[in-house]
Amino acid sequence: MPEILTVTQVTLYLKQLIETDILLQRVWVRGEISNFTLHSSGHMYFTLKDQASRLRAVMFKRENQWLKFQPYDGLEVVAAGRIAVYQKNGEYQLYVELMEAAGLGSLYLAFEQLKSRLAQEGLFAPERKKPIPLLPRKIGVITSPTGAAVRDIIRILHRRHPRVDILVIPAQVQGDTAPASLVKALQIAGGLNDLDLVIIGRGGGSAEELWAFNDEAVARAVAACPHPVISGVGHETDFTITDFVADLRAPTPSGAAELSVPEIAEVANRIKLYTGNLCALFTRLCARKRAHLERLVFRPVLRQPDRLIAVRRQQVDEGKEELIRRMKVILEDKRKSLRKEMARLDALSPLAVLNRGYSICFRETDGQVVKRSGEVTPGEDIRVVLGSGQLRAKVEAVQEDVSG
Repeated sequence: MPEILTVTQVTLYLKQLIETDILLQRVWVRGEISNFTLHSSGHMYFTLKDQASRLRAVMFKRENQWLKFQPYDGLEVVAAGRIAVYQKNGEYQLYVELMEAAGLGSLYLAFEQLKSRLAQEGLFAPERKKPIPLLPRKIGVITSPTGAAVRDIIRILHRRHPRVDILVIPAQVQGDTAPASLVKALQIAGGLNDLDLVIIGRGGGSAEELWAFNDEAVARAVAACPHPVISGVGHETDFTITDFVADLRAPTPSGAAELSVPEIAEVANRIKLYTGNLCALFTRLCARKRAHLERLVFRPVLRQPDRLIAVRRQQVDEGKEELIRRMKVILEDKRKSLRKEMARLDALSPLAVLNRGYSICFRETDGQVVKRSGEVTPGEDIRVVLGSGQLRAKVEAVQEDVSG
């Protein structure tokens, strides 16, 4: 009978074969990432594949914390590590120690990923950028205190504006500790209320040497600085994340110095030119006003104003007379109309009828007008109203109207 092995025995045998193979203890593998998972523990699990095969891979947190880019599905990478067997699943996999992006390069990929993320957050938006002061009184310069960049900046600032105050805030500009140093310098600058402007930068170098200015913490510190920030990093062809976040990007440190202050002699010449233009404009304005005043002086209305007043007085008198005449006409028309209405009222008045010899008879008992003889009885008291005065009488007899 052949020897019967357990699954564990087979797995351990294969594990020993693989993990003692010197070739598999340091291997470089090129492939495309798929099924990428970033575990809550910080470990990365993924698969490397090509057109024909797949290889499971893991990169623990202690190694992946140094990655300069964020892996994702579809990214082609070159990974270095060892091949070993994960006994629990009976699978061999690549334990990645180093990983670089294939083609683009890890630095470039990290740059583009951070740039895209910060742009989506709005850190590059034009509306959040602070205006650069026209004539700053005090400028903070964040750079290496021993580099050529600081000397160029100071020289150009003093040449263009000798009276500007310069405060050098020293910082490391390359190396692993440079980002933290730059962030601290920016915080110091932000706490100084008398600064009008901040210049941050360094001279040229390789992409690795300039990499501190692509650090996310540095970018956020630049965005949080309360003072306007001009970045001048490397040469004209170099672009960093700091350039995009800063309120103004200069091609070089020297260019940052030139953009921060105007040429004082040029400002003086400009002020002189503006002063001359203003004086000439004021002279022309005074001449026009004087000529206009002279024209007004010779006008008759100003030389002999009493003539105009005399004419106006005559017009007032004529108007007054016309108004009185019109009022008289209106009043006379009103009087005539009133007399006509009064005549009509008189014609309809009962008193006018009485004055013509008629009278009105009233019963004393109820004061009602007696219109017919049948409305009273013999012996009843009556009151007769005449055109002038009244009569009180007693009815002796009633005679009926024989015509009716």
